[in-house]
Amino acid sequence: MFAIDQLILLAAILILFGILSSKLSARLGLPVLVLFLLTGMLAGEGGIGGIAFDNPVAAHALGTLALAMILFDGGLQTPFSSIKLVWKPASVLATLGVLVTAVITGLAAAYILDLSMLEGLLLGAIVGSTDAAAVFSLLRNAGIHINRRLKSTLEIESASNDPMAIFLTVGLLEMLVNDMAFGAELLQLFIMQMGIGAVVGLSVGWASVKVINRIQLVAAGLYPVMVAACGLLAFGIAANLGGSGFLAIFIAGVIVGNSRFVFQLSTFRFHDGMAWLSQITMFVVLGLLVDPMSLLDVWLEGLMVALVLVLVARPAVVVPVLKVFGFNRREIALVSWVGLRGSVPIILAIFPLMFGLPEAPLIFNVVFFVVLLSATVQGSTLPWVARKLGVTEMPPAQPAATLEISALGDIDAEIVEYTLGDNPRAAGRLLSRMALPDSSVVAMITRGPDVIPPRGSTLLYAGDHLFVVLRPHLRPSVDCVFSQALEASYRELLPTELPLPTELPLKGSTRIDDVWASYGIYLGKEGELTLDQLIKNQLTDKNPVVGSSVIVEGVKVQVRDMLGDRISTVSLTSAA
Repeated sequence: MFAIDQLILLAAILILFGILSSKLSARLGLPVLVLFLLTGMLAGEGGIGGIAFDNPVAAHALGTLALAMILFDGGLQTPFSSIKLVWKPASVLATLGVLVTAVITGLAAAYILDLSMLEGLLLGAIVGSTDAAAVFSLLRNAGIHINRRLKSTLEIESASNDPMAIFLTVGLLEMLVNDMAFGAELLQLFIMQMGIGAVVGLSVGWASVKVINRIQLVAAGLYPVMVAACGLLAFGIAANLGGSGFLAIFIAGVIVGNSRFVFQLSTFRFHDGMAWLSQITMFVVLGLLVDPMSLLDVWLEGLMVALVLVLVARPAVVVPVLKVFGFNRREIALVSWVGLRGSVPIILAIFPLMFGLPEAPLIFNVVFFVVLLSATVQGSTLPWVARKLGVTEMPPAQPAATLEISALGDIDAEIVEYTLGDNPRAAGRLLSRMALPDSSVVAMITRGPDVIPPRGSTLLYAGDHLFVVLRPHLRPSVDCVFSQALEASYRELLPTELPLPTELPLKGSTRIDDVWASYGIYLGKEGELTLDQLIKNQLTDKNPVVGSSVIVEGVKVQVRDMLGDRISTVSLTSAA
């Protein structure tokens, strides 16, 4: 038997065990990264598996590739709207926040571990970045939802703070090993890392979309692979030019993910699977690298460093920053607690081992212990903290699946499958009373084994599956129509603090009470009136034309199209 045969068998067993262990995440209240790390530790030389693995270079190479794929998938799933909403507080937390966290934690670590100041700051830089992917995986499994602004802040911060932590780590290592001076050289390194990473990410992302939409590949399965190769191209170009490959691949992912391209949905599913595989592989390998017994030697020091990080450094950064940007106390408290450390600190802790620093084993073990403690304690208590702070809210509407029109990859349409839950607001109502946006059509309804022809007189029931053809920009509106509860209604599209970012087109024959029942938008007490009648009653001249509008209960109702003297289509926007 060849060695590769045994390696393939071993890898398959560890990956399968890691996947199965993720099923325990919700039951045990632990983030999946903890279970993956424990899987590697149990399989290692100091665990029951007895696998000998002591190769920091291989672990770093594998971890870098895995982290690049995870960040690329994160970029693909980050909408521009989330970035626009919170880019200011998130960017401050991801840059200045990481720096301040590193300094406070590093100075404390130097004192606790009896390290030099630079070595202590190095440890602080290594644990400076957060990993919100594990946090929101746990929140989804626990059925907890927080508002869009808060969630976006945590996601954008966690996705964009890794380059800053990597820059600080590399810069401090250069100062320790190569005696690089603090000042101009360090500033030049920062500018190159961030500037080159951003420019390459934007350029490769833009070019990738153009190429993907124009090239005709022989097989549909090659498109997701090509997108992955474009992401890795961004990473490779930036890294070889002296920039941040991690920043480049994340930005490229954002550009690609917010563009329309052929076989988009299948590409997203492919990269979601690749990100999960990367997480499992990376954490299992990192678990193999550590000796569990060595953690016992540093548990007290690691606990003290973790307490400083969680209770002092993180709040010292979050509180003043988020106060400036108008977050309330409960939101600030949650963000302060969501300082979950994950994959990046462990990978960065390998750097001192590769550079041969005398204190590298101590730094690695302390960082590993801090990550394990942070993920376990903060991760397991996060649902409880979110409930106690009162920042949870009703879950948004979630379609069961989106079906891609693959034969027409560049068409501006999607087929989305909605499954009505146990208590949906749509149950017991006629299809004609659902106030669907104009140009959205229910193509098919299935109920058990039966196919129900969609007609206006069709009565909807819990458990029905509806297949809706819609324009992508109208999907949030249709999500609202088929969501579980009225509270999870149009708040994402009509928030109180922001003007409506997009209009809601509706048929003129739509009744006022149907608008309220479907979206939670109140247009007055005369619910039997149609939007056509509402506009005509409100207009003084009673002769509406395209562009005529009225303001009702803070909502602008405007004529979009007419058929003779009948208003066929109207649009709803915020009157602010």
